[in-house]
Amino acid sequence: MQVLVTGGSGQLGRALVPALQAAGHQVRQMSRRGTGPGGVRGDLATGRDLAAAVGGSELVVHAASDPRGDPWQVDVAGTRRLVQAVDRDRLQHLVYVSIVGVDRVPFGYYRAKFAAEQVLLASGLPVTLARITQFHPFIDEMLATARRGPVLPVPMGWQAAPVDVAEAAGFLTEVAGGPPVGDVVEFGGPEALSAADLARAWAAAREPNVHVVSTPLPGKLSAAFREGSVLPSARAARGRRTYAEHLRGQHLSA
Repeated sequence: MQVLVTGGSGQLGRALVPALQAAGHQVRQMSRRGTGPGGVRGDLATGRDLAAAVGGSELVVHAASDPRGDPWQVDVAGTRRLVQAVDRDRLQHLVYVSIVGVDRVPFGYYRAKFAAEQVLLASGLPVTLARITQFHPFIDEMLATARRGPVLPVPMGWQAAPVDVAEAAGFLTEVAGGPPVGDVVEFGGPEALSAADLARAWAAAREPNVHVVSTPLPGKLSAAFREGSVLPSARAARGRRTYAEHLRGQHLSA
């Protein structure tokens, strides 16, 4: 199919584009600058060039997001602009890349992602909402940022099920090639780990002199992470590559 990937230049997009191409699709990747092979210009925040970028697409994988900027403008209003721009006579499937827990975690970015899901469900388009757990490199980044010299404080009791980026791209490629479900599908890592376990594994591999300290963190957000709100449900599909294998640079055999 003729496929458009929004956010094609991001971490997930860089794995997703070749996965879709390997499945036989003709892929264009949309970004504000339109750079790179198969790049087309389109701006979700303003709507500029959006209709031209989306026009003719039979499949859209909507992976663009703005967690560090204004997600309400890009993720929510931008998704609304995307809905208005697609060719409804040609579009067969729109897959939206979301996050496990957006419906349960009281965090502004998650609320924006959940609102974008609602925009799509109300659009009348053939959609699938693909919620995925945190990627391995995101865990690395969070732990590196949290480090304070020889000490790495982590929230006590928080849980996560991090997943391999390439495996997430493979899952999305399978979902995109199937029929729209008009609902949520989930994909998560192979194991649920506490923040302390993740931090100790990261420290052993990257910063062996760092001491991990679990710190109680009050509030509703912390309670949601302790209660497992970002863990995939029992029905979720699961990746195979563990966080420990990621830290060792170990890849799975086919």
